This record gives sequence, C-alpha cells and structure tokens, in this order.
Amino acid sequence: MNKITKKQKMSFAGLLIAIGIVYGDIGTSPLYVMKSIVTENGGIANVNRELIVGSISLILWTVTLLTTVKYVMIALKATNHGEGGIFSLYALVRKRAKWLVIPALIGGAALLADGTLTPAVTVTTSIEGLKNMRFGDVIPVPSQEVVIMITIIILVILFSIQRMGTSVIGKAFGPIMLIWFTFLGVVGIANLSHDWSLLEAINPIHAIRILFSPANKVGILILGSVFLATTGAEALYSDVGHVGKANIIGSWPYVFVCLSLNYLGQGAWILHNASYHAGNGDFNPFFEVVPSNLRLFAIALATIAAIIASQALITGSFTLVAEASSLKFLPRMNIIYPSTEKGQIYIPSINKMICVVTVAIVFLFRTSHHMEAAYGLAITVTMLMTTILLFEYLGKKGKPLYLRLIFLIAFAFIEGMFLISSLTKFLHGGYVTVLIAGFILAIMYVWFYGNKIRDKREAKNAYVRLDEYTDMLTNLSHDEDYPTYATNLVYMANVKYNKFIKREILYSILDKRPKRAKAYWFVTVNVTNEPFTAEYAVNTYGTKNVINIQLYLGFKKQTSVNVYIRQIVHDLIADSTIEPQPQKYTTTPGRDVGDFSFVIVNDVISPLTKLTGYEKFMVEARVWLQNLSSNPASWFGLEYADTVVERVPLILGKHQESYIKRIKPKKQTKK
Repeated sequence: MNKITKKQKMSFAGLLIAIGIVYGDIGTSPLYVMKSIVTENGGIANVNRELIVGSISLILWTVTLLTTVKYVMIALKATNHGEGGIFSLYALVRKRAKWLVIPALIGGAALLADGTLTPAVTVTTSIEGLKNMRFGDVIPVPSQEVVIMITIIILVILFSIQRMGTSVIGKAFGPIMLIWFTFLGVVGIANLSHDWSLLEAINPIHAIRILFSPANKVGILILGSVFLATTGAEALYSDVGHVGKANIIGSWPYVFVCLSLNYLGQGAWILHNASYHAGNGDFNPFFEVVPSNLRLFAIALATIAAIIASQALITGSFTLVAEASSLKFLPRMNIIYPSTEKGQIYIPSINKMICVVTVAIVFLFRTSHHMEAAYGLAITVTMLMTTILLFEYLGKKGKPLYLRLIFLIAFAFIEGMFLISSLTKFLHGGYVTVLIAGFILAIMYVWFYGNKIRDKREAKNAYVRLDEYTDMLTNLSHDEDYPTYATNLVYMANVKYNKFIKREILYSILDKRPKRAKAYWFVTVNVTNEPFTAEYAVNTYGTKNVINIQLYLGFKKQTSVNVYIRQIVHDLIADSTIEPQPQKYTTTPGRDVGDFSFVIVNDVISPLTKLTGYEKFMVEARVWLQNLSSNPASWFGLEYADTVVERVPLILGKHQESYIKRIKPKKQTKK
C-alpha cells in the first residue's frame, strides 16, 4: 500500500489551508451574484417574490450539481499523482483517443484566461463597497477613479507576494477565510430569520419555473448571472494538488452551507426592502444586508476575501502551466518550489504576465458591472471541456456506458445552457475573454502541433547511438593536429535509453568544427518527485573520454549543473574512471580539474527543409517560441559558466540536393 502523505490526510491544519487557498473564488460570489440578477431584471423596484425564490433556487441547485456533484464527488477522484485540473485529467485519458487533446487545449486556455479576470472583478467589487461611504465629514473613496487606483495597488501587492508560496499564504489566509464564511452564514441566517418561508427555494421546481416565468424579464439569460455562483469550481479542482482532496471534501460542506444561507439572507432582505433606493445609484444587496455599524467591517473582510479569491486562480494557473509544460503544450518554464510540497509552485514569468493582463482589464472595464460581462464565459467553456474528458475518464474506470452517457448529457446540457447565456454578453465584454483565451490557445496549439510536425517529419536518422561514436571521440580527444577547445566539453543533451542522442549534438562536435577536448560529457537532467534528491549515474561505454551523466535532482534542488559536474569530475578522477586533468597554470595549488565549456544546441530551420506552408509556419513558430520563452543557460544554472548556445540547422521532410552545372568561362567583349 502506498504511504499516505500528510497533505492527503484530513487534518484541522489541512482544512484551514484548504479554506484559505481553494474557496476564494466561489466564496466571493455572494458579492455580485444577487446584484447581477436584480440589475439585469431592472433593479430592486421591479423584482417580486417569484423572481427571488426562483433565482435562489437556481443558485443553490447550480452549486449543488456543478460544484458538489461534478467536482467534489466525481472530478476529485480523477487526480494524477495527487494533481488536479484539466491537464492532469487529460494526462489520465489521452491514450483513449488522439482528439482528446482538443478539449484539453481549449479548456486549459479558457481557464488560464479566467485567472486574469477573477482578480480584477472580485477586488473591484469589494472596493466599490467603499464608494461614497462617509466617515465623519470625510468620503475616502468619492469616485470610481479612486476605486480603480486602490484596486490596482492591492493587485500589485498580491502578485508581489506569490513567491512566498501557497503554504505560507494559505496559513495566513485560512483563519481569515474561516471568519469570512462564518460571517456569510451568520449574516445570512440573521436576515433569513425574518422570512423562513424563503427556504422553499430548496425545491428545484422553483428553479425550473423561473426560467419561463414572466417575472423573469431576461428569460434563460438569467443563467449568465446565476453561473457566477459556481465559477470557482474549476479552480477547486485545479488546486487539489496544493491541499489534497481529503481536505477539500472535508471542508466543502461547511462552505456550501454558509454560501447558501447568505444567498437566502440576501433574498429575504430584497423582498422586505422593495422600496429601497440607492442614493448614489450604486446598489449591492450583499452590503445592504449587513447592519450599518458592521458595514465597514464587512467591506474590509470582503476585500481580503477578494484577494484570496484571486489567490485561488493564481495558484491554479501555476499548476496548469507546469502541467502544460510537461505535456508539451507550453515551452519549459522556470519553476520555483517555495516549500517541500511538489504541488506548491511559483512561476515568475506567468505571475508577471497575469499581473499585467489583470491590471489592464481593470483599466479597460473600470467597473465591476462591466467586468461581469466578460467574467464566467471562459470558465463555462472550461467546464464543458472537463465534462468531455471526465466522460472518457469514467470509461477508463470501467463505468457502464449508460451511466457515462447520463453524466455527459446531463452536465453538457446544463453547461451548454450557461454557455449560451454567457455568449449573449459577447459584445459587452465577453470578447475580451475570447481574445485572451484565443491568444493562450494559439501558443499552446503552435507548441504542441509544432512538436508533432517536427517529430513526424524529422529524419529517421535524427537519433544515433552514442556508443557507436566513442572510438571517433576518443581519437579526436588525443589528436594533437587539432587545438584543444576545452578540457571538459559538456553538452546538455537528453540521452535516451542510455545510448541514443540527437545527431545534431555529434554534428556540433565532429562536423561543424572538430572540437578537441580531454573529456566529452553528455548530461541529462531528470527532476524527481522528492524534494531534495541529489544523485547521478555514470556510463563511460568502456572509455575514459566519453561520459554519459544522468543527473537526478529533486524538485527543490537548484539545477546547478556547473557545480555538480565539477564534483563529479573529482569523483571520477579519484576512482580512475576518467583520465586525470592536472593543471600547470593555476592559482589553486593541487588543482586536478581542468576548464569547462558548456554547449547548448538550439534548432534553426534550414532552408533545405521541404514542408508545406502550414507545416513550415508551425515549426518555425514553435522554434521562435522556444528561443523567446526561456534562457536555457539560466534553467541549467549556467549563467556564470563558459556557455555557448549553438545553432544547428534543422532539416525536415524530404529534400533534394541542389546541383549547379559547371561551364567554360565566358568571353567578355570590350564595350
């Protein structure tokens, strides 16, 4: 039996961290869901009991079906080595059909786009609660411009603390979110106590009736507002690797009850205050249900909860990007592990990108009402794609076809209805979601299919056996007709099955310009699932000059190849595995290790490549992304070493040699 880790066990600390990390998005939905429903129906003066009961019934059953049933009860079982999210789900089912990559790419791009919208809409909504509030003779937030300024400051600070890690953040946010949900429940039940009959909203008949009732002036489009109540469900699934499924399952019932009570409480307040008129034109039932003497506390708590809501999407985005890189959907990123838990990661480049886009969204939309038009569309798409992949996962687990079809039809229908409703807001802001998701999707599509085309069109002899070239390399090492290029020539190369290597590596040594060295090193870096592994394996193929090194480094260990390789040389000289390297000229007496030159080979499309227009564009775009995305020297810890990045021509597809005909010199006549 596999050993159960602390993160997988349910514990009070684990439950607290789960509440602090996972539920921020769905936990701040009460800030804007009822506000959106009432506004879309013409304001508080135009609502009646049938609309409120039906709307709350829709909210409760949407959260029950999508969050509780689909994600907590079903999706959390579909984890890949403890990690969740749409990419982990795809990794589990990708062998069942090649086309499954399409929903994975679309859903992943949409979820990453949602990660830029959630921080903007939640923080803006909470700060708007302060707008025009009077404190004595002072109004600290007199206009929307001040709201925007405060929102941006909060967002920049939030993104700045991400490198601390989700464990530290979760421990800090956990108690606050526990207070937040308790506050939601207490305020909700206090208002519900004025009208317990509102509990009839638990009956799903009211949810169905309101979709066709004249009391609902927007008809089925009300689902666009209702869906906002469950937008955090996909983030919940993505964040399971940070806190463990047991802690999510254990904490969700309390969260669900508190959310439900708050929606019911808001509904009760609206029905008993139908004549309410906001003096400044702003109306948010969430803040109105709070007693006036607690209003400032509610706004402060809501602001902190909004920050935590953003945190859930940010950490989920880090996980998604890391998984996308391992699946070859995205280029390799520089990943930092702030704690000893592999699931808790920080990706600086993604953090900066999300920060810039989020701030831009705040500037573009300016108000939370305008942002809500874009919010929700992306996550609806992701949920639909997850449903398709879960259908295949249930098949992999041997579930009967009729049960799988019931699951697929039921959830695809529900989410399809939400998608249609959200698409009606396309011109009012939904287009921004589509643009962001489309941009991310284009990058993933190019990287994935560019790799596919490259692998398919790559020459059959692209890989060669390293052990068949050891004699040639040994002879070159001792051939004094060539100047010494370096004592130790180190290639960062992925040696497959301990013997196969890209031909371009040997082309760099032997063909491009023969590089004489005392020792040729071919180093492969393997990242392990343990945090502090630091091991290596050696294969010299019976020589003293050709060395294949397999480094096994824990995910918390620095990838400092420059440091490790020097120790390895010492070890191998000491046990006579390789030839000694005494240094005649040195500032270090007794130095027995020579100089190093590290070589990283990058591809460049050769003019001899014969591909179709589409295939050539895809491969060229993929190579461009590779060169743009990261500095390989930095990833290997070689920033301060003697490192050369070489360009090697990549020839793909069948090509014909070009010949030129020799002729006699032509006579030139005087003009």
